[in-house]
Order: sequence, then C-alpha cells, then structure tokens
Amino acid sequence: MNRLNGLLPALLLAIALPAAAFDLGKVLEGKDQKSGLSLGKTSQEDEIKIGREIAGNLLGAAPLVKDQALQKYVNQVGRWVASQSERSNLPWHFGVIESEDINAFAAPGGYVMLTKGLYRKLKNEAELAGVLGHEIGHVIKKHHLKLLQKTQLLSLGAGVLGESVGKDNDSIKKMIGSGAEICARSLDKDAEFEADRIGVILGARAGYDPYGLPEVLQEIGHTSKDDSRVALLFKTHPHPDDRLARLGDAVGDRLDKISGKTLTERFYKMKD
Repeated sequence: MNRLNGLLPALLLAIALPAAAFDLGKVLEGKDQKSGLSLGKTSQEDEIKIGREIAGNLLGAAPLVKDQALQKYVNQVGRWVASQSERSNLPWHFGVIESEDINAFAAPGGYVMLTKGLYRKLKNEAELAGVLGHEIGHVIKKHHLKLLQKTQLLSLGAGVLGESVGKDNDSIKKMIGSGAEICARSLDKDAEFEADRIGVILGARAGYDPYGLPEVLQEIGHTSKDDSRVALLFKTHPHPDDRLARLGDAVGDRLDKISGKTLTERFYKMKD
C-alpha cells in the first residue's frame, strides 16, 4: 500500500453517484435464518452474516438518524468509493447513526457507519469520501474479522459452532456480544495506518481531493483530549497527529500531483 504512486494513475476523475436507495433497517430485518455459518474458513457469505449481526447490535444501541435524504446521500458516496476497491462486489451499506461522539465504525461484510457528531465535522464530500474510505479499508483487509478470529468466536472451529448457529441464529448474537464493542475495539496500530492509506487511495481513485482524509484528521487532532466526544476515538485509534505523520511518510509529495474534487457545493447539510 505504500506504493501509492503506482496505484493512483487509475483515478476516475468523473464522479458519478449510483442511484441505489438506502435502507439498512430493511436489510437487517431480512436476515437469513436458514443456513448456519461455516466458521472455520469464514466464507464471504459467513462474513456478511457476522457483519449483519454486528451492525444490528450497533443500531440497537444507536439508531440511524431519521433523515432519509442524508442516509441515501452517504450510501451513494460510500458505494461509489467502495466500487474503487478490490471488494466492490460486497453488498455495501452505509449510514449515519444518532451519536454526538466523533467516530466511525466498520463491520465485516461491508457495513460502515459514522456518527452524527463526526458528520457535522465534515466540510465537503471529499472529506466524507476519505472517512468512508478508511472504514472500507478495514473491511476489504478484513481487520475486524481477523480480530474475531483471534477470539473464541472463530477459533473454536466450524464443526460445533456451525451446527449451533444453523439451529439458532441467536447463538451468533451471544457469541459476538455487543456490536458497538466489537466495532470500536482497538485494532493493531498498523491496521489503522493501513486503513488510512487505503482511504486516501480509494478517495483519489474515485476522483476526490486526496487530502480529504488528512483534512479530517487534522481537524480532529485539534479537538481537546478532554472533549468526551473523542474519548473512544482517541482510546481505540492512534492520535491523529501520528496518523498524519505516517501518511506523510507513506505518500511523500505524491498527493501534490493529484487533482481531485472537493464537491463542497454537493455536500449534504444535515437538517439539525
């Protein structure tokens, strides 16, 4: 991922948002109860089921903001950015949740959410694309899935757990526990740095100003550590200054040669 210069020539400079509607609530209501998880190898189908349960638990604690235009917009931008990745075939779902905290979350299988508090910090569509690109990076590199594989959820093997889950999907919920806790759990610092690099690359490939994510990190870095809204973010992520420094080391002056759009005029303004 460090060789950003070799990847960026594939930029798609004309931004076109897909028109697919967004309704994560209906997606979660339609959970498949028929087949069990094959927890040993964790197929893509299993990964999506795990992510769906985690996303459902997270939304149980912090529901989606009741603004359909906002949710559709964020989903359109997210899907466009995700389409630039090697896992564009995942059924990606994005949303903004009711929380004043400044944070974003990813769950396996293509579920990405950011808080209302973070969305309010954003100034343009390029910054949104960078934030979503970071979370997409976690999904495509399976960072949270690998973390789960180190716990008893996946390490017990496919035999017993697969049979158990096949009989009762509530078993998944019990084994996974709180979706919010798993989504927010600290990843290895290298995973966060890797997701930052991916976020910059995907945003640039999608035609956005590649400085979108760095601008957000700089803004968050100016937030006081005593501000309760960033307590969880600072606890589970390297400090934004460290992330910016690592990004600078990785890309050097290559971003200066990239011309992308901020699309400030198209950025959706929240109603409240």
